[in-house]
Amino acid sequence: MKVVKKIALVLLIVFVGIQFIPTSRNQSDVVPATDFMMVNKVPKPITNKLQTSCYDCHSNNTQYPWYNKIQPVAWLLEDHIKEGKAELNFNEWDDLSNRRKNSKLKSIISQIEDDEMPLSSYTLIHRDAIFSDTEKQEIIKWMTQLKDSL
Repeated sequence: MKVVKKIALVLLIVFVGIQFIPTSRNQSDVVPATDFMMVNKVPKPITNKLQTSCYDCHSNNTQYPWYNKIQPVAWLLEDHIKEGKAELNFNEWDDLSNRRKNSKLKSIISQIEDDEMPLSSYTLIHRDAIFSDTEKQEIIKWMTQLKDSL
């Protein structure tokens, strides 16, 4: 039993110790002129849903939950955000060529249709980020029209 107590003590010390390792935060007060919402005339319901469901991982401004202060969760969130922004950053939308925008819109449409986005690990805690069938159809229709207009 002493071995189990020693292991538990070591794990506790490690857990407390890693809380002092900082992570970078993806936050900005500036909405650039290249932002998807600024460049396109996005209807208000779609704007609200994209900001709720997409912008935390696909923009330069994440609204962090309380548990972001706890390691190793903060590292996982930081990794997800970096991956999301590398794939698509809505704040840099207008820096993309029309060909690239077209490709991104096809990908967005496909991933929403296939329920790949938002990630289930995100919607598990952020229930308001889940797309209803109506919201999915509205977003897909609007994105398709945008894609066709490029």
